[in-house]
This record gives sequence, structure tokens and C-alpha cells, in this order.
Amino acid sequence: EKVMRYLQMIREENKRMHAQIENILRISKLEKKELDLQKERYDANELIELAIEHIDLMVEDRGGNVKTFLTADRSFVLVNQMHFTNVLVNILDNAIKYSPEEPKIEIYTENVKNFLLIKIKDHGAGMSKAALKRVFEKFYREHTGDLHNVKGHGLGLSYVKQIIDEHNGQVYVESEKGKGSTFIIKLPLIN
Repeated sequence: EKVMRYLQMIREENKRMHAQIENILRISKLEKKELDLQKERYDANELIELAIEHIDLMVEDRGGNVKTFLTADRSFVLVNQMHFTNVLVNILDNAIKYSPEEPKIEIYTENVKNFLLIKIKDHGAGMSKAALKRVFEKFYREHTGDLHNVKGHGLGLSYVKQIIDEHNGQVYVESEKGKGSTFIIKLPLIN
């Protein structure tokens, strides 16, 4: 049973590695305005649940958990399902990577006027004020000093920002060193 779980984990990671390569190519296309994002009506709460499935094993393996507080009454948005799910998975993946202890993640949805707010909060390492200013830049990675185990190329959040921009949304982050980070996505609602 354990071997099967790890095999599944390897499969998932393999898919994610493939997706990262695709992300690099997509970022390039986005910059050249060549990426045509086909958007459809989706329930963001359902897409959040889908994204959680992608990272569930990694969280569980590190003894952590993901809690959801999906309280938005109106949660239908116009998105490209694959790219939007990737955005959520990228943010969740960072929440896991930058949690020195077991990852404890909370996801909230709420309505503010005609917008949906998605908040993804972790209790991890957090970021310095300098890092906060540059976190969505391509290839930017904060020098973490003692956190050499964090792998990545600094592309994930650049991709996140570009995709959210393409969805007429906004993404920003609140963070404090040693106290974790909260990523906030604001998207226009559709009827």
C-alpha cells in the first residue's frame, strides 16, 4: 500500500515536472502575446478542491493539513481551467515548500462587491519586506540562508501573476518573516 502511494506520488511529481516545462513555454508565449486563453464559466470553489487534490499527498506526507473555509456565496468566474488550477497549485506548492515545520494551510473564499477573493494562508517561513516587493518577478528567489532544501527556478509566481492578469484579476501577498504568507487572488465574478 505504501509503495502504491509513493508510486502515485512519483507519477504526480512527474506530471508536475512536465507542467513546469510547459509553464516556461507558456510564459514565453504570454510575453509574446501568443497564448490564447480559452475561458469558461467555473465554480472557483470546485477548482480549489481540485487543486488541493494535487498537493494532498505532499501535505499529508509531511504531517500537515489543508483546511478550507469556502464561504463565498457567489463563486462563478470566467477562467481557463488548466491555467487557473496551475495557479492555485503553484501557490499551494510554495506554501508547502516554505513551511519548515509541517505545512498548515488555510484557504478562504469570500465575496467583496462583484469580486471573488481567494486567500491562501500558510504558517511557514514568511518573507522579508524586500522579497515582498519582488516576489512576482521572473527568476526572483529570496535568499533563504538555511533553507537550501527549497527547489525551484523562481518562475512559479511570475506565471501566477501573468495568468491572473490575463483573467482581469489581481494577485498580491501579505507576509511577515517567521509568520507565514497569505496570497490573495481577486477575480471578477460572472452571473
